[in-house]
Amino acid sequence: MAKNLVLYFSVYGTAKAVAEEITKQTGSDLAEINPAVPYDGNRDHYNALAHLAKREHDEDARPAIKNAINIDGYDNIFIGYPMWWYTFPMILYTLFDKYDFSGKTIIPFNTHMGSGDGGTYDTIRKLEPNAKVVDGLPVEMRDAETGAADAVSKWIKSLEI
Repeated sequence: MAKNLVLYFSVYGTAKAVAEEITKQTGSDLAEINPAVPYDGNRDHYNALAHLAKREHDEDARPAIKNAINIDGYDNIFIGYPMWWYTFPMILYTLFDKYDFSGKTIIPFNTHMGSGDGGTYDTIRKLEPNAKVVDGLPVEMRDAETGAADAVSKWIKSLEI
């Protein structure tokens, strides 16, 4: 039987909410990607976070990951994140630079405010050519906050894992 991990990065809690729903519905293990330098999760400071995210993107930064993440022994890895500047946060590049997902199935999901997946599922395919990357689940931020159980359920049923 395949072993599943739900791995996510979340600042405002939306990707976390979807990750927890996936975990609940699949019985997967759950792990968070924690940055070495935490991001400000106060939504009143959204503009500051947006400027920082833009600067990291423009500088092709690789923010450090604080915690060790064990992906050994997992066949399927759900990877979740919010969309920042029409792509995933730069800490996801750190993740893909640092860990080898060869031979694993990556199942992406993301939260957004209108940009869908922004092409990030194809970016993951390019970054991890030796992994199988299936079509992911983009969840609008409002839906993630109010509950995405139905969308997650339909998506999981469609997956061939």
